[in-house]
Amino acid sequence: IRAEGAAAIAEALRGNGVLTDLNLWANGIGDEGAKAIGEALAVNGVLKHINLLRNNITVEGAAPLVELFRERRHMKSLCGLKPDQAQADLSSQCLDDADAMLIGADLEFNEVLTELDLCYNDIEDTGAEALASALRVNGVLKFLHIGANGIGDEGAAAIAE
Repeated sequence: IRAEGAAAIAEALRGNGVLTDLNLWANGIGDEGAKAIGEALAVNGVLKHINLLRNNITVEGAAPLVELFRERRHMKSLCGLKPDQAQADLSSQCLDDADAMLIGADLEFNEVLTELDLCYNDIEDTGAEALASALRVNGVLKFLHIGANGIGDEGAAAIAE
């Protein structure tokens, strides 16, 4: 759907009082589309779960979405996690640092997920640091699988803390 489609969806979300779940997985919306969706989410009080993973969003484009998510506590997920989901296998999905930021935001408030598999993705230090930040406040995640990513010494050290 790219950025243009995301803008159209964002416009519809502004006035929608019914839709609670929206899956935009891998639609190439980029930062421009993410900005449009974010602006719509700022005024939509109904949408609880949105999946924005694999959308060519940069770290800079993901940061405002993460901040909005932290402020809009009726929202439960930026990456499509369901409220009762105890395990998530997101391995081998070409997820990058921006995706890890979105997942990290979910983890900050998720009280159910106990196992998360992020192996064989493209997560590097920035993404690892976002996950590490979330782990500091998440008290339920027991297993985090992050092998076969591009995480270097800084990211590993952040997670190890």
